[in-house]
Formats: sequence, structure tokens, C-alpha cells
Amino acid sequence: MRATILLFSFFFSITAALQAQPAFYQWAQTPPMGWNSYNCFGSAVHEDEVKANAAYMAQHLKQHGWQYVVVDFLWAYENPPGSTIGNPYQRQLQDGSYVPWLRMDAFGRLMPTEKKFPSAWPDKGFKPLADSMHALGLKFGIHVMRGIPRQAVWAKAPVMGAEGVTADMIADTASKCSWLNHMYGLDMTRKGAQEYLNSLLKLYASWDVDYIKVDDISRPYHLAEIEGYRKAIDNCGRPMVLSLSPGETPVADSAHVRQTANLWRLADDFWDNWKELVHMFDYARSWQGVGGAGHWPDCDMMQIGKLSKRGPVGPERYSRFTEDELYTHMTLWSIYRSPLMLGGNLPENRELEERLLTNDEVLAVNQQGSDPREVYRKDSCVIWVSKAPGKQAWNVALFNLNSTPKEIPFDLALIGLTGKVSVRDLWAKQNLGEMKKQLRRRVNAHGALLLKMEGVK
Repeated sequence: MRATILLFSFFFSITAALQAQPAFYQWAQTPPMGWNSYNCFGSAVHEDEVKANAAYMAQHLKQHGWQYVVVDFLWAYENPPGSTIGNPYQRQLQDGSYVPWLRMDAFGRLMPTEKKFPSAWPDKGFKPLADSMHALGLKFGIHVMRGIPRQAVWAKAPVMGAEGVTADMIADTASKCSWLNHMYGLDMTRKGAQEYLNSLLKLYASWDVDYIKVDDISRPYHLAEIEGYRKAIDNCGRPMVLSLSPGETPVADSAHVRQTANLWRLADDFWDNWKELVHMFDYARSWQGVGGAGHWPDCDMMQIGKLSKRGPVGPERYSRFTEDELYTHMTLWSIYRSPLMLGGNLPENRELEERLLTNDEVLAVNQQGSDPREVYRKDSCVIWVSKAPGKQAWNVALFNLNSTPKEIPFDLALIGLTGKVSVRDLWAKQNLGEMKKQLRRRVNAHGALLLKMEGVK
């Protein structure tokens, strides 16, 4: 009888815990893995380039867990031939209208331009492109800017689902993005503001979008509009992962953001710069303990492979990170359980990039680890750990942020292991034997080691 009661209590507690989680957590139980067009194509990616990256993912990466293909910003903007300008400002003509004019429907909702996305013509939106992603067994996402187009406000576009309400009646004209002036924020206290967001997400659902990245929303933290997107997604009839950008998202809003979004940025745009990579260790530590199934602090897109083919930052190049720095980059994102969104042009991957992106033992640290935390920091040497599946199994990452090689000590007491443990180098895919009490390993300058340790019976 006592055993029956205990078993009932156990299942009741599990059920209660699941019920307490927001339903949208189920859409990103592990950190999303995919590709985003921004770091290699800026605002000017074309449909054929999206398809080429998707084809590469389907052939080389899908079997390792990579699945999202995301079109980043300004898909409604017709880039001038050869232009690499990332943030083209709109200006007003004498009558108040805007140039460049973005492609937009009658209800003030931006539409993909057929110049970059021919399959969208005349009014199919991203549905054909999404269909091609799904046919490959992948998922499709888009970037959107917070708010409502200024040109829709000028045009007094009617708001779908809010009779008698026009765009100028719901815009907060004092709320503007500091780096791209195409949008006004929404005054969520006004009738029609939520209906406008609802109409957007219903449009995206009709395109079969699986992932939406909302920009200019988490720094500063626009709480009411974040809740508006959350409500719109939850009522659009289609599961859609919600990503918030840019960072840094205020840590003070951690309780709120984890109840409204699947992922959110820790820092401003991350690029292939060693100082930025070192700073990411501080951002990760400040958000330690917040992430979990369905809600992930995001270290930003990964600077691996061929970058800036058409802007947005610097000349076309392979990542400026050295090989050791690339391993540090991938190891930190993996042990921390950050979303893994690739930024390089995948068809131009070399053997180095393929090695970094297809190591299933390393990717398992990202997808299956739990409770990542920093346990050691001294003399620019850092150690992060996470729990691995199994009773006495741990992932251990050793980072040397110095400009010279260093020997880094790791005491088993830091993770509560006693007795003998087996050690495996996950990047090298080699067993290193057994040890007791302390491990000491030499780590290259700016380099990392990723180990798995298990108690020996």
C-alpha cells in the first residue's frame, strides 16, 4: 500500500511539473540547431542561396541534429544590385510617403519581395520556400522587426480583425529602433494592437513558418510587446519557436523572459573577434542557472565558416578565429547549451568546419547535458561543467584564455566524484584512461578541451 502511494505521488509530481510549464516549452525541448542567413548575406540573401544552404544541411548536417533554416532581416526590401548596405534608412517624400518602400499587403503586413524570393510572387509569401524546406525534412524560420511599418502608419492601413482601426491608431510613434528606422513600436494598450500582431502570426502560420526571430525587442526590454507576440503565437494555430533579439537582455527580466520566449540573446551581435569571445564567458556566467528545456539563453549566431559574402560586417572571409579559438567557440556554446545557429555559408565549408559541426559526442553535450555551470576561474583559465546522462557522468570543459599554453587542474571534488573515473576526450574521440582526485591537462593558447567523466564501479 505504501509503495502504491509513493508511486502515485511520484507520477502526480511529474504531471504537476509538466502542467506548470508553458505549452510552448514543448517546441524547443533542446537548444535549436540551424542556420541563419545574416552573418554571410546581411540583408541581401536570395532564395537560391537559402536553398543551397538548406541542401547542404539536409545532406551533411541533418543527421547530426541540425534542422532550422532562417531567413534574416529585410526580406521585404529590394536591395540595389551589388549593394551591401545592411541598414538602409527610409526617408520621407514631400507627401509623407516613404522610400525605399517595402513590399507590404493591404493590412500593413510586410511581404517578401519577389526580386529576392521569386517563389513569393504574386501573393504566396514564404509558403513555397517553407514547403521546399519541409520537403528536405528541415524547418523554416524568418526574422521580423518589432512593431508596425511606418509606411503602414502613413497609409493608414486597416488592421485585420479590428473593425474601424487603422495602423496610425495603434502605433507608438515615440518608440523607434535606433539602428533601422522602418518601424514604430505598438502601443499595446490601444484597441487593435494585439489584433495586428494576431494578423501577422496568422499570416506566418499560413506560410508554415516554424521559427520567428523578433528583433529590436529585448534591448531595451519591451515587455508589453513581447507578451503580445507570445499571445499571437499561442493563438495562430501553429507551433512556432520564439527568439528575441538583440542583447543584452536584462538579467533583471529573466523570470519574465523565460515565461514568454524560447530563446533570448545574452549579448549584442557577436562576431569573429577574440575579445568578444572572452566576454561571452562573463555573459554566460551572469545567466547561469536560468536556461532549461524550452527556454534558452542565446549566445548568438556562430562565427564558423565563410562570412560577410554580402556584408554586413567587414570583407568576405573565413572566420578570423584561429583553429584553437574555433574549438573554444564551439565548446563554450555546447557546454553552456546555447542555441546553435550557424552564420557561415554552408556550401563553402571546408574539412575544418565539417569536423566542428558533425561531432555527435560534442553535440550531445549541447543537446543532452543539464545544469551547466562555471566551477573554476583563475589566471584566465576557466572550467565549465554540465551533467551528462547517467548516474555519475559529467561533461567537463577546460578553457585557456591566455596567449600561451597552460596546464589546467581539475579537482573531481568540484563535481562530487570520488574514487576512480574514466575520462574521454570528446573532440579527439579518444579514451584517456582512468584517474583519481585530480586531472591536469595542457591546453593550447586560446584553446579548449571537452571531456566526459564517468564514475568507475
